[in-house]
Formats: sequence, structure tokens, C-alpha cells
Amino acid sequence: MASHARLLPAQTIAALRIVASSLLILSAAASARAEDAAAYPTRKIRMLLPYAAGGGGDVVGRLLADRMGKTLGQSIYVENHTGAAGTIGTQMVATSANDGYSITVGGMTTHVLAPAIYPKLPYDPIKDFTTIGRVGVSSIMLVATKDFAANDIKGLVALAKKGEPIQYGSWGVGSTGQFCAEILMQQTGIRMDHVPFNGIAKLAGDLLGRHISLATLDVATATPLVKEGSIKALAACGERSPSLPDIASYKEQGVTFDRSLSWAMYAPAGVAPPIAQKLSTALKDALGDDVVKQKLLALGITPQFVPGEEQRDINARDITAWKQVAKDAGIEVK
Repeated sequence: MASHARLLPAQTIAALRIVASSLLILSAAASARAEDAAAYPTRKIRMLLPYAAGGGGDVVGRLLADRMGKTLGQSIYVENHTGAAGTIGTQMVATSANDGYSITVGGMTTHVLAPAIYPKLPYDPIKDFTTIGRVGVSSIMLVATKDFAANDIKGLVALAKKGEPIQYGSWGVGSTGQFCAEILMQQTGIRMDHVPFNGIAKLAGDLLGRHISLATLDVATATPLVKEGSIKALAACGERSPSLPDIASYKEQGVTFDRSLSWAMYAPAGVAPPIAQKLSTALKDALGDDVVKQKLLALGITPQFVPGEEQRDINARDITAWKQVAKDAGIEVK
């Protein structure tokens, strides 16, 4: 007995053809993406830095770009895009193509503190980036004029509790320097008045000119001034600095502080895992290079590679912690 096959409606057949065609396109795209990842990099890589040329962040970025380029077999060229405490250049990376040809080096301000103080930050420091890995950690130095009446945190607390009015300078509202001072005040119960300066060079100049007697400085700026005896250091916010190893950290002086002030490398979100891994491996290799190590240490940065996913989780934890510090201190940039 003959069987009679049911014919599918024309609309159903057309729909199935569209589905099949879409699957072929997706398969081809996935195959092409895999081939691109295997061949990566096939052209120059762009490193967008949110720092001014010649500054500490710029020096770090160019140092890594040069060494990583040798490992990857393609040059990495640097573009500086400054403004809005580094958030302009950082946003440019977040909105770049996620093909592995746009990367950046971010510091505490761009990826940890910015979301704590900017209510309308134009990027999400976790969701909008692929974290390649940690570069290293550095410290912020609490420094003073040579004749300042305290030599360490214990002396500063005693001075403040006598009722002495104390002002300190940082390189701006929401800077890592201000956050380090706020941590100190919240942990010790003392009060100091914040004087924000327009940049670290102006702050250092006024400290040397004795227009202000207490300040927070990045370790690269503070180190030569402390070593030549122009100013003195009271404490390191963060770990002891390799460039000023005799200066005790906050934690060693009784101030609870277990957060690392880290630098890390980022790319836009969605970079293919094989490409992210190649970048991560190149970064790790660069940090193992003796020349790179010595140059980073001279900047007060201790090379310390941490894989991307682990560093991303650390950033997420620290953002939550610093948001609480900002809330308690009333720090917000509108």
C-alpha cells in the first residue's frame, strides 16, 4: 500500500531555509573568529592611555607596550587621551572593537575609585572590560615638611588630638591620595581638612615651598624628594614601597588597610578568550623581564602578575569597599 508523505507548507519550508542559512552564517563567523584568534596579532595594537605623556602611568604603559610587542611579534603604539581623571581615555577603550587591538593600563582611579565617586560614570569598570591581568602594586606616601611636628601616624594622631588644626593636600577631589587620607581619619578618629590641588606637580611644589605642611603623594613623586631630604615620609598607604623600604605601611602602624593599590591591563569586554590569553601571557612575560622589573621598581611599582579573572574579582570587591569609604567621607564628583 503506497504511503502518502505530507507536504510542508511553503511558509514552513521558507522558514527552515532561513534558519539553516543563519546557522551556516554563524558557523562561518565562528570559524573565521577562531582563525583570527589563532593568527592574532596580524597588525599593530593600539594602547590608549588616559594619562598625560611623561607621567607615571604613561611611562608604565610605554614600557609594557615595548616589551609585549616583542613577545607578540607586532608593535604596540601608544595614544594619550587625558581628561576627567582618566575616565575619557578609559571610556574610549570600553567602546572600542573587542578584537584585541585596543588595550589600556588602568590604575586605581580609572577602575576602582571612579565608580565610587562618579554617579554618572560613562562605563562599567567590570562589565565593559576584559581584564588581561595585574601589572603590579604601588603605594601612596603620606609626607610632610621636614619641620612638621610628627614623624609617623602615632605622632600625627597625637598632634591632631591636641586640637592642632591640620590641613593636608592631595592632587584632587576623589584622588587616591584623598582616599588614603580618609581611610586614615576613619580608622583613627582624627580630623584633617582637605586641600585639593590641580595636579601632583603643583602639590609637590607647594609642599617644598612650605605653603602646605602635610600631603599625600604618589610614590614616584615622593621618592626622590624624600631621599634627597627635602621632605619626610610618615607612612605608606598600601604595601611598603621598594623605593622607600624604611617607611612603614599603614597596617604596620595600626591602621587597618588590606586593599592593594594596583595597576592592571584591560581590553574591551568580549575579547575572544584565546586572544585575551595571548595578551595575558605577553604581559606576564614582560613583568618577568629584568629590565622591566627594575624600571617599574624605580617608579615605586612592585611587579606582581595576577590573572585577569582573579584581578577582576579583586576589583569588584574593592569597588564595594571604596564606595563605603566615599559615602562615609561624602566624596562625590558631580
